[in-house]
Amino acid sequence: MVSPYSDDDSDRYRELYRKTPIMMHSLDRHGRLLAISDFWTEVMGYSRDEVIGTKLTDYLSDQSRRDAEETNLPQFFRLGYIRDIPYQMVKKNGEVIDVLISASSEKDADGNVVRSMAGVIDVTEQKKADREIYRLAHFDQLTGKPNRFLLRDRLKQNLAQGAREGQRVAVLFIDLDRFKWVNDTLGHHAGDKLLKVVADRLSGCVRKVDTVARLGGDEFVVLLYGILSNEDSATFARRFLAELSRPTLLEGKEFLNSGSIGIAIYPMDGKTVDTLLRKADMAMYAAKEQGGGTYQFFSSDMAERARENLSIQNNLRRALHNQDLTLHYQPQIDLSTNRITGFEALIRWDTPSLGDIPPSRFIPVAEETGLIFPLGEWVLRTACAQAVRWHQSGLPPLRIAVNISARQFARPDFIEMIETVLQQTGLDPRLLEIELTETTVMEHIQDAIATLTDLKVRHINLAIDDFGTGFSSLVYLKNFPFDRIKIAQEFVRDITENHGHRAIVEAIIGLSRTLNLHVIAEGVEQQAQLDFLRAQQCHEVQGFFCGRPQPAAAIPQLLSSSRLH
Repeated sequence: MVSPYSDDDSDRYRELYRKTPIMMHSLDRHGRLLAISDFWTEVMGYSRDEVIGTKLTDYLSDQSRRDAEETNLPQFFRLGYIRDIPYQMVKKNGEVIDVLISASSEKDADGNVVRSMAGVIDVTEQKKADREIYRLAHFDQLTGKPNRFLLRDRLKQNLAQGAREGQRVAVLFIDLDRFKWVNDTLGHHAGDKLLKVVADRLSGCVRKVDTVARLGGDEFVVLLYGILSNEDSATFARRFLAELSRPTLLEGKEFLNSGSIGIAIYPMDGKTVDTLLRKADMAMYAAKEQGGGTYQFFSSDMAERARENLSIQNNLRRALHNQDLTLHYQPQIDLSTNRITGFEALIRWDTPSLGDIPPSRFIPVAEETGLIFPLGEWVLRTACAQAVRWHQSGLPPLRIAVNISARQFARPDFIEMIETVLQQTGLDPRLLEIELTETTVMEHIQDAIATLTDLKVRHINLAIDDFGTGFSSLVYLKNFPFDRIKIAQEFVRDITENHGHRAIVEAIIGLSRTLNLHVIAEGVEQQAQLDFLRAQQCHEVQGFFCGRPQPAAAIPQLLSSSRLH
């Protein structure tokens, strides 16, 4: 080995190069290798004879060679040293390793570098670990797409670039429709497969400057940079919806999916990351409220509705705490006797600041915020306690029907809550009827059957509400332990004019007779409707024509005077 040093210290450096456990080399003023350590040859796979006299840059990757020639070597010759400069070196077998090189020089009397010694540290594994840590922190593990953290960073960069260049940025918030049904019915494996398919399809619709990210669950966000108009983002949205609607093979069966998309545009709808994401999210919910499978641009009306929802949420929380809510009771009448057989408990909320708020307005807010749990329990407890008080006052025992939301029904402690209320109020469980919508029980069929069976063995009556408006299968319906089918009022309302609705009502009554179920028609508002239902041998009715919802204090008088003709 040719020593780069004087005869006085050549033996010492020769021994150092032989024993050192790191990669070391020496270069002449032209960057040619004068000496290399044994470990250098071991790592790089070359023999000493192959290397001595060649240039160090011959062993660098193309990019590292350019960095060395254009920046690092001129800096080294100027300063006389470098510290921890990152390079990529190429081993004899073609493998690329990441290294850090530090070097110091020996200069002549004129200050020119004549030779140098360098230490090379292999940091390949550390780089791999760093890249893996970065990937885990910034990319979704299931789909490989950017996660919410990287999304926010890229959106921030898009907004900064858009401000400099005067460009628009569209934020599209995408939520899959019926994804929960896939998980619950086909399993999480199928749900994961669907998410990966969706991620790939969305990515196939965008440009290189755009970003497709998964926030979590079934929520995706797409960033479109440099769109010229709102119609451009609408074109992308329609393209996404078309891709989402393509059949996907899940568990051997074709599944037809759809999505809801909300769109917010920079700078019109906002200039910050949080504002744009929030407004795109609002627009997505507006699309979902239209039944899904569509897109909506953000509008000021949505912001106003969001403020109203927040006000409703805060007031509802306060009303629950102060017990400012009331229940009204609508009679249910047996058509064979023309007498009241029970009541449906209906919540009412009259506020000093917001006025009378209908359930259709505050129940969805309660569902979204989780207030439905204390609210639903309050309704159940109040209705059961009232039924007991009526009986204790001398009124005959009457069935009390209480609506249960999908979120309540899915809660693990649902049965326990029912039992606790019945025990504390003292109501005979045979006088309680739980009403569930068709959609609620069909979303989680096997779990629903198990929960309904648990209720039934406790002698609680069960009714399926709004029957005919969902997507139930008669094959499943016969497996549910229901006592009563409630025909949705939208079919009853125009039963005398709409031949299709009349046929549906006739079919439901016939079905209930076959399955040995009681049937009750909701929304009866005219004598003609009542006459038709009586002719079809419908068991019970309720509606404004039969009796409007009344406060608890009015029920004794109603029972003594009410009778259908």
